[in-house]
Amino acid sequence: MQLGPMEIALIIVVIVLLFGAKKIPELARSLGRASQEYKKAKEDFLAEVNKPVEDIKDAMESDKPVSANVSSKDSKESGSMNS
Repeated sequence: MQLGPMEIALIIVVIVLLFGAKKIPELARSLGRASQEYKKAKEDFLAEVNKPVEDIKDAMESDKPVSANVSSKDSKESGSMNS
């Protein structure tokens, strides 16, 4: 279903009649602000969600040499237990 030029014109006329010509720019501004706030909140939320994941990745990358030491330490302990 596509809107033709007559349907679009009718919709615009109804909006102008309902809200008035002075109110439409205010509505557009508030809609733009709401859109900006939504985008900012979405970015903040995604940053908060991804932060622990990034922290875990960083910890895993920095633990790789440490984990090698831990595994050799564990093998020493298990060797001392077997003796």
